[in-house]
Amino acid sequence: MPSLWSLPWWGLGLLLIAMTVLWLISLWRRDVSIVDPFWGTGFLMLAWTSIAWHSSRTTPRALLVCALVTIWSLRLSLYLLWRNAGHGEDERYAAMRRHHGPWFPWISLFTVFWLQAVILWIVAQPILAITTSSVTSEWNLWDILGATLWLIGFAFEAIGDWQLARFKANPANRGQVLRYGLWRYTRHPNYFGDFCVWWGFYLFAVADGASWTIISPVLMSILLMRISGVTLLESTIEERRPDYAEYRRTTNAFLPGLPKP
Repeated sequence: MPSLWSLPWWGLGLLLIAMTVLWLISLWRRDVSIVDPFWGTGFLMLAWTSIAWHSSRTTPRALLVCALVTIWSLRLSLYLLWRNAGHGEDERYAAMRRHHGPWFPWISLFTVFWLQAVILWIVAQPILAITTSSVTSEWNLWDILGATLWLIGFAFEAIGDWQLARFKANPANRGQVLRYGLWRYTRHPNYFGDFCVWWGFYLFAVADGASWTIISPVLMSILLMRISGVTLLESTIEERRPDYAEYRRTTNAFLPGLPKP
């Protein structure tokens, strides 16, 4: 494991600068929701900046991981931009704005933009470890497992989001619960997919000798299952969808499984 001082702190600095610019734009637009699409874009920016700065020792594994980051981040960012277009500020941020009043702009800088920059940098450690590595290791079983897990995760994310978008596009489904496709086997196929994607990136890091970056998938797992993912989304969903209680009883929250009778 590298020392504290040898970590890629430049990445954190880059993200803090980018998030500060994004915060200034949010003040002009009065919409903090613009931070959400940047989540994927931040990883894209870090990955390719790292490749550019270490181009003299770029490895095939680093290029592959950057390509996978690009595919994942562009899909997610473009999907969120499309989903949020024309809907105004997300209710989570609107509630914060009402609660904090005139202090909200400064509070949003620290608790939304800069906090996300720090979390993003921590989660990106496997990618940064691979793209800054000075040691070239041969392809091995960890790479195969990482690629397989990433592919499964990407499929769950992309297909799950597509199925949900189609379901919501039908006015007849307003207030109803999506219970077919991947949503038949897990209440959150997109979150499960994200979980797999980041454990997949971690396995690539293991193949490159950076097993210490396990903090990345562990943090993502906690966020997805206990903090900003499943727990947050389901805290009020039954108020909006009365049938969700039955869906919760019969369908796994996270890991896919056959529906319960």
